[in-house]
Amino acid sequence: QVQLVESGGGLVQPGGSLRLSCEGFGSFRIYVMGWYRQAPGKQRGLVAQLTTEGLTNYADSVKGRFTISRDNTKNTVYLQMNSLKPEDTAVYYCHGGDYNRMNYWGKGTLVTVSS
Repeated sequence: QVQLVESGGGLVQPGGSLRLSCEGFGSFRIYVMGWYRQAPGKQRGLVAQLTTEGLTNYADSVKGRFTISRDNTKNTVYLQMNSLKPEDTAVYYCHGGDYNRMNYWGKGTLVTVSS
């Protein structure tokens, strides 16, 4: 059974930084790990993702501010978020996709950007 566990969310002031972590547990061969977010009243959307080959993909709204990284030895992916804005407020979900095209999701961690 695969489990993704997020940590690192919280309350931060505009302009501040947070780092999210997501560790994967279980037997799986992950090809891509990443982060999605869902704000109140909006659909869940991609924030950033990173493949085992090192290919990255970012939402336009976070380019230059967020950085995704990965520790393959620990099945862990990180999201460093800088220059946070109120519109970044959302529940952030960790996502993992394996070579069999199975998708796995964490339970989510809330990020609130407010003064």
